[in-house]
Amino acid sequence: MSDKELNWKFSDEFVVESEAVTRARQQALELGIDAVAPAVGAQSAVIAAATGAGSILEVGTGTGVSGMWLLTGAPGATLTSIDVEVDYQHHARANFTDAGFPGNRVRLITGRAAEVLPRMNENSYDIVFVDADPHSVIEYVEHGLRLVRPGGSVLVAHALWRGWVADPVRRDDVATGFRSLLTEIAASSAVVSALSPVGDGLLQITRVRP
Repeated sequence: MSDKELNWKFSDEFVVESEAVTRARQQALELGIDAVAPAVGAQSAVIAAATGAGSILEVGTGTGVSGMWLLTGAPGATLTSIDVEVDYQHHARANFTDAGFPGNRVRLITGRAAEVLPRMNENSYDIVFVDADPHSVIEYVEHGLRLVRPGGSVLVAHALWRGWVADPVRRDDVATGFRSLLTEIAASSAVVSALSPVGDGLLQITRVRP
């Protein structure tokens, strides 16, 4: 195992997840959902806490792993989460309840994100968390930057996509799409950004201009 892989493994094992998140992670594994790594969840919670987030939008509910982490960091926030799979959201709803998050703090919307996001109000969220169809990541980030307030952040999970984004030999659509996103974000004066290597990457984009 390389030093880099040891660091990733250590970063994940450093995190202590709650019983509710652990159950949700096991459900995700059984359903074939690629839930965020523990270190990504913990880092997202830290960002939510530092932001003082009151309103969070999540693209990709899954079984609730990332949503519970975000709410752990922002105890007073309201989470709106979109997913096309109603079965996933049934699991997520039960997991949020088991974790002690009141029902009025979690709003689940079943539908295609590409159809739901255009109908949502701009400048309305402190954080937009993107963890959905990787083929549509650029579209989701564009919507996210419209929906977050100035000073708010868009967080993009799996931004290094299994380690393939950093490998120029990899030319599949997903790796190429993430590279294009990273290039566009780096060139924008409307945001500041950072790419964390935890898990398989967490891209943090903060909107600094209206």
